[in-house]
Amino acid sequence: MTSTVRGAALLGFKEFAGSLGIDPDLALAEVHLPANPLNGQLSGAQFNALVELCAVRSNNPLFGLRFGLRQGAQGLGPLLYAMRSTGNVGDALTLLTRYFHVHSDGAQVRLERQAGSALLLYEITDGELTSVRQTVELAMGVAACLLHELMGHAWKPRGLMLRHCAAVNRGAYRALLGVLPRFDSPVNAWVFDESLLAISLGPTNVRCQQLAQQHIDELARVTLQELPSYVQKLLRSRLASGQVTIRQVAEHMMISPRTLQRYLLAQGTGFQELLDNTRQAMATRYIHDSSISLTQLASLLGYADMSAFSRAFTRWNGISPQKWKQRLHQTHR
Repeated sequence: MTSTVRGAALLGFKEFAGSLGIDPDLALAEVHLPANPLNGQLSGAQFNALVELCAVRSNNPLFGLRFGLRQGAQGLGPLLYAMRSTGNVGDALTLLTRYFHVHSDGAQVRLERQAGSALLLYEITDGELTSVRQTVELAMGVAACLLHELMGHAWKPRGLMLRHCAAVNRGAYRALLGVLPRFDSPVNAWVFDESLLAISLGPTNVRCQQLAQQHIDELARVTLQELPSYVQKLLRSRLASGQVTIRQVAEHMMISPRTLQRYLLAQGTGFQELLDNTRQAMATRYIHDSSISLTQLASLLGYADMSAFSRAFTRWNGISPQKWKQRLHQTHR
């Protein structure tokens, strides 16, 4: 279930990496990416490894965030063109959430409304990636540029939520973004006034909108082989709300639980296996990147109590989550 990212996600990479003293061709070669990566699809794992590597090589923990802010929304490629053809900001972001998998099938974007606020949420759904801090911050930098482009001077965020802890002095984040992120949050999200969704993007060209929609639809056809990855995306987005059942997922997809399980079995897996793998990957990532407590983590993964989570973690890794966390901290020191 290896994820992919469109090559456009590295638009401007060579120039930016070079400005920080990194040999971009050498960095690309080290993670086994082609010298000219802009055309075609890239491995999500290789893309993530590239950004992590550059953060280390440049001795700049904010490499991903700075690259996202430098690149801006242009890295979204055809998705940006389609969004510009919609009527207002809300329509544009709804289109982004619906078709983001065209840009990256290892991540998910959602738009939620809560008590007068709008949240643009970003979640990496590729369970094979352990540490994703740099890629997440890159994406939130791109999102900030996109929201500013869509809203103009009206863009005044209420806040930024990040799941991981701060990589450097928090003031460095404020200097780059204009806001101080809330670290160790349950989600990654830009938060802003819900009324901004109604901002008009100007007169729409119906023909351009149709062409853009047709192009995106052609890219977005989901095959049966991609179904396990799609189910894992749903699991990751819903686990924090409590236990997730196959019935709930099947209802979302408008098929029966038996049909969903049959489709998954045809791909060599099953719902319980996907749920277990998703929880295991999320647990490893949270312990690696975040400083939330293990009790909070158990809740975020949909476990009824800490003991159930501890038993599952020990089954996965042969060691309790408490001891795993202690060893990780000793390694970091």
